[in-house]
Amino acid sequence: MTPIKLWPPGERPREKLLARGADALSDAELLAIVLRHGARGQTAVDLARALLAGFGSLGALLHADRRSACAAPGLGPARFVELQAMVALVRRMLRETLAGASVLSSPQQVRDYLRLTLSGHQHEAFVALFLDAQHRVLCDRELFRGTLAQTSVYPREVVKAALAANAAAVIFAHNHPSGVAEPSRADELLTLALKDALALVDIRVLDHFVVARSGVVSFAERGLL
Repeated sequence: MTPIKLWPPGERPREKLLARGADALSDAELLAIVLRHGARGQTAVDLARALLAGFGSLGALLHADRRSACAAPGLGPARFVELQAMVALVRRMLRETLAGASVLSSPQQVRDYLRLTLSGHQHEAFVALFLDAQHRVLCDRELFRGTLAQTSVYPREVVKAALAANAAAVIFAHNHPSGVAEPSRADELLTLALKDALALVDIRVLDHFVVARSGVVSFAERGLL
């Protein structure tokens, strides 16, 4: 029977974090702290590296569905639940930050929240942050979900959702599973159609973000609104 591999004293991720801070650790080392221990013949860092390599990225691992995650060697249901709880806590922390202040004063928090929410999805999803008159987040909703390459978005349904949330403004976002955060011409036309439809009920579109593993692109910053 192969014993569980141990790492040398002083190189443990927990000790390293305490001595040098979390920013000094790699993704694999941070993930190893959450995993706590490795598998047969592996340290927790070895296992973390194998999982990151197998899923392709940290985002893909954290957004993996239950079936694929639990099928990964060394992961399983218990660790899947722990990873999902960690992601949910971070997402709720970011949502609290956005709810307490105008999104216009917290642009990086908006990007961070959207990347955490969308960047790891294997399908395309379209979400909205509904805002009050002071541009604080009232709620966020995934309005439409599509395939790997496209999502059908219906302006009528978006207007209904915005009115139901009693929103004064809205920020849209969708992901590109291809990994390239570059707006398409179809994205631009959709955004203009949504902007015109919402203007009829006095709801302002503040921005539309395209989210991918490579980054986040803002329509407002590109001058596309």
